[in-house]
Amino acid sequence: MTLNDKEKMIAIISNGIAVFSLLQERDELPKNTTMYDFVLKVIPENIKSELNVELIDEVFQYVTSAHSS
Repeated sequence: MTLNDKEKMIAIISNGIAVFSLLQERDELPKNTTMYDFVLKVIPENIKSELNVELIDEVFQYVTSAHSS
């Protein structure tokens, strides 16, 4: 089974959010770096056209609710 571009994007966003959170906890993020800025930097150019803020928000909401239950 091969992942389509949206599935790849969701996996990358989820990973980006996890790495962002770890770096934030360790106080290792550059000043004024938002989660959105960080995630945008890790998305490969060939699938970036599929990216939108709503998808990042949706993945973030799912990840945070899954970890809090």
